[in-house]
Amino acid sequence: MSGHSKWSTIKRKKGALDAKRSKMFSKILKEITVAVREGGSDPESNPRLRLAISNGKGVNMPKENIQRAISKASDKDAASLHEVTYEGYASHGIAVFIECTTDNLQRTVANIRAIFNKYNGSLGTNGSLSFLFDRKGIFVVPKGKLDQDEFEMEIIDAGAEDISFEDDYFTITTAMEDFGSMQKKLELLGIEAESASLQRISNDPKTIDVESALKVMRMIELFEDDDDVQNVFHNLEMTDELLAAM
Repeated sequence: MSGHSKWSTIKRKKGALDAKRSKMFSKILKEITVAVREGGSDPESNPRLRLAISNGKGVNMPKENIQRAISKASDKDAASLHEVTYEGYASHGIAVFIECTTDNLQRTVANIRAIFNKYNGSLGTNGSLSFLFDRKGIFVVPKGKLDQDEFEMEIIDAGAEDISFEDDYFTITTAMEDFGSMQKKLELLGIEAESASLQRISNDPKTIDVESALKVMRMIELFEDDDDVQNVFHNLEMTDELLAAM
C-alpha cells in the first residue's frame, strides 16, 4: 500500500473521528455552489454537481443542507466565489500545492503567505510546481457486501490504475481522463463511493527526517484548517516512521 494511500486512510479516519465535520461540510457546500454556477442546478446534466452531492452524502450531509446550497447558488444575488491555486515550498524543499475557493482573493493570499512565512516556507509563482504532480482520480468505496475479486476485475476494466484495500475500504486510483468512466462504472454497478475527487499525486516524493517532516505536516494542517482552502497536496514521502509518529 503506497504512502499516499496510507495517508488517505488516516485522513479518512480522522475525518470520521474529530470535530472537523463542519469544515468538511463547508468545503462540499462551496463545491456545490461553484458547480451550480458553472453548469446549472440539475445534477443529471451537471456531472460536477452530481459528484459534489455524492461526496456530501458520503460524509452524511443532510439532504436539506445540500438542497439549500443548490437553491442559494442559483440566486443571482449570491456572493461570487473564485477558484484559485497557490504553489510554494515548505522547509527542506517540500513542494506544496493549494487549491482554494474564496469570495475574497486578498484575504486568501494574505493567509496563505502568512502560513508559508511562519514555517520558513515560500510562496511561489503559479505553474512553477505543477510538473511535480500528476492529476489522478481517487475513489474511496466501502466494501460492504462486495466480492473483492469480482469488484476489482470490474473496475480494472473501467480504467483503475491502482487498487488498495484496508479497513473495509477500497481506494481506487485512475488517470484523470478515466475519472468520468470510473464514475459511470460505479453508478452502473449501483455502488456509491464515500468520496471521489481529482487529486494531485506527487510523481517525485521526497523523504526527510521525521522531526522535520512533522513540522511540515503541522504547516499542511494549518493550510487545511483555513476556511478558504479546499485541498492541499505535497510531495513529502509518507514513510511508515512518519505515519507512526503522527
